[in-house]
Amino acid sequence: MSIKFRLIVMNFLQFFIWGAWLLTVGAYWFQNKGWSGAQFGAIFSTMGISAIFMPALTGIIADKYINAEKLYGIMHILGAITLFCIPMVNNPTTFFWVILLNMIFYMPTLSLSITVGYSALKSGGGDVVKDYPPIRTFGTVGFIAALWTVSLTHNETSANQFYIASAVALALGIFSFSLPKCPPLLNSGESKSLTEKLGLKAFTLFGTPKFAIFFGFSLLLGAALQLTNAYGDTFLHDFQNVPAYKGMLAVTHPAIIMSISQFSETAFILAIPFFLRRFGIKYVMLFSMLAWVLRFGLFAFGNPGDGLWMIILSCIVYGMAFDFFNISGSLFVETQTTPEIRGSAQGLFMMMVNGFGAFFGSIISGWSIDHFFTLADHSKNWHGIWLAFAGYALTIAIIFPFVFRYKHNSALADAIKHAHPPMKGGLDSPL
Repeated sequence: MSIKFRLIVMNFLQFFIWGAWLLTVGAYWFQNKGWSGAQFGAIFSTMGISAIFMPALTGIIADKYINAEKLYGIMHILGAITLFCIPMVNNPTTFFWVILLNMIFYMPTLSLSITVGYSALKSGGGDVVKDYPPIRTFGTVGFIAALWTVSLTHNETSANQFYIASAVALALGIFSFSLPKCPPLLNSGESKSLTEKLGLKAFTLFGTPKFAIFFGFSLLLGAALQLTNAYGDTFLHDFQNVPAYKGMLAVTHPAIIMSISQFSETAFILAIPFFLRRFGIKYVMLFSMLAWVLRFGLFAFGNPGDGLWMIILSCIVYGMAFDFFNISGSLFVETQTTPEIRGSAQGLFMMMVNGFGAFFGSIISGWSIDHFFTLADHSKNWHGIWLAFAGYALTIAIIFPFVFRYKHNSALADAIKHAHPPMKGGLDSPL
């Protein structure tokens, strides 16, 4: 099995696990259990809580003590166990703690998969800017496959979604031990300072203006990402209460409609090298922020009937909104840090996006929806909700270009310059 094929399988299964429940847990929560919005905000905050410390912690462990691919496998096996236990929970408080435990195991695998992928490609003579985006598209394919599996088997509001995710997590955990070796590169014997001895050198990146600003906007964009993950599916489910829309495809199978977002991801991932070469990292990030404005704004005015085109267009725009910051951000970290702390640095990036970003986004959005956008009959003012989110994204987009003044240095410039278009040198290129 070639290196690229193994990385494709890894990415496919990595995101299948998440796709099996991430977008449909809201439907399970509201449509099946009937628990409150504020409590649901707390549930989605578990991603943020775990990502605040776990990716950075496992990054340090991978940099200093244990092969990244082995740590990656252990995390998925433990995650499989907790996913299997979730359907047994019958109250929101216990649900919170079990989901939190699962997220403690899952969130670090996002950055570990990048560390393993980049290491494998480099050891095989590959180019991460050229070769990784096409491989990462199969993660999106996995997410789509999971959504369709859960939707077409009518498990969007069922506990079976967690059993499906558990089985795939166990399979990936076992498979991970066959991945290319990614040994620790930080030699603790050469460390001079206490910070280096503890494996915390990556945190010194916050002292560099370009990284401090980058991580700050990573937090803000991370909050935006969690808003559609948390509420997109249940937003479409709520249209079943409107007689004019009852029985329409977007209402009966919302996960399939939402999966258009992941189809869009595949196209935009492949386009990243072109946009990086043409516009540079700063403007690619700005395009992401503007895409979030469109993502939310189109949801605000869309509906499953004559406004379905707006919902579909919103899902298409999502590909740019998500990929242009997340994938480009990981490449930014990869090319701007030294090899011995790249695992830790990728962990910090995930910490800001899926940690602090997810935590604050989930808590504040849940509280705001309950207090300002929940009507007397307990229905939700989705038009107001999505407009508020769009205003948030627009504010970030306006501020960003005046604050982030960084121009990419020679490392990133050279990597982008020598990256060929993915369709010419992508998955068929041997390593």
